[in-house]
Amino acid sequence: MPTLLVLMLVGAAGFFFFTASRAAAERAAEIGRDACAAAGVQWLDQSVHATGIRLRRREDGWLGLERSFRFEYSEDGQDRHVGQIVLLGGKLVRFSGPTRAAQAVVRTLPSN
Repeated sequence: MPTLLVLMLVGAAGFFFFTASRAAAERAAEIGRDACAAAGVQWLDQSVHATGIRLRRREDGWLGLERSFRFEYSEDGQDRHVGQIVLLGGKLVRFSGPTRAAQAVVRTLPSN
């Protein structure tokens, strides 16, 4: 009986981790797509790729997961550049990518 309970708890934790990871990837894709559109560059592959995850302290003092994503964009269709998006929870904490887009993203960050 305790084995089944432990198995159910591990399964539930895995499910919640998976759904939170998918939500973060969708948020990163939205940020990458909007940033490329704002900069007037082509967002390549229409996707982001997870590159890292780590524990990080949030502004409220609690621990949260910081997820890093990368995406690729092209200025003229012939070259490829790599951008990076870092989310702490659902909040954007770092962005590197097209220069014009980086300026637009920084302007839209909430000033909490």
